[in-house]
Amino acid sequence: MVNIIDGSAVAGRLREEMAAEIKVMKAQNGIAPGLAVILVGEDPASQVYVRNKEKACEAVGIASFEYRLPTSATQAELFDLVSRLNNDKLVHGILVQLPLPSHIKESEIIAAVDPVKDVDGFHPVNVGKLSSGLPGLVPCTPQGCMILIKEVLSDLRGLRALVVGRSNIVGKPMAQLLLQADCTVTTAHSKTRDLPGECLQADILVAAIGKPEFIKGDWIKPGATVIDVGINRLKTEDGKNKLVGDVDFAAAYERAFAITPVPGGVGPMTIACLLRNTVQAARNINGL
Repeated sequence: MVNIIDGSAVAGRLREEMAAEIKVMKAQNGIAPGLAVILVGEDPASQVYVRNKEKACEAVGIASFEYRLPTSATQAELFDLVSRLNNDKLVHGILVQLPLPSHIKESEIIAAVDPVKDVDGFHPVNVGKLSSGLPGLVPCTPQGCMILIKEVLSDLRGLRALVVGRSNIVGKPMAQLLLQADCTVTTAHSKTRDLPGECLQADILVAAIGKPEFIKGDWIKPGATVIDVGINRLKTEDGKNKLVGDVDFAAAYERAFAITPVPGGVGPMTIACLLRNTVQAARNINGL
């Protein structure tokens, strides 16, 4: 019997935990965690993400502050806003919604956020802490993936893990987290030779490449745990859109021990872990 890893249910449990923790913080310390979200431009997908984050914040008791800048905003204007939020005592987390317009250097804006408020976990200081095994704010999607893996695997020591994708947002931090869990980790990418062969050796396979149903069912090692980070839109025969992952779910289901669906797998965990990071940042800043 294959385990379908229900990310929506796990995320719901995390949100309940955050809501209870925030209630205690407010009652005992008078602290309401605050998250500032900066959106530059009119990207439709980014607008949806920002709305979802605001709703999630409201549901658990996090104060949400939204800052919208036009596409024409300069790098200097964005720097100025980030600087003000770094110094705002009501703001414990700062999230700059990516992607940014092409005239703004993302790496410089990410580096301008105070590392203690970097709830995305993208600042070079937090990246360094993760690679050194030190406590810091961990990127939300890989953090969510690890929680889902531990839902079905109690002991990861010595397991072979393959991360397909090497982005700074998912692939690289995912590999670091699996290493910390004592897995034997391989990172695969577009230049990897014999990707099917690499997949067939993996006890844990994390797919994060952004190509619809790219990982085939017969690439999956029988009994493997499959975490599908991909969210891709495909047109169906009747002209409608459907969401699919980076893994051919139906075929992988026949061989896996456990697998995340798309939608309803990793996606809900990303926002739940953003809330978790915001609460953690509020605790850190206030010495709790």
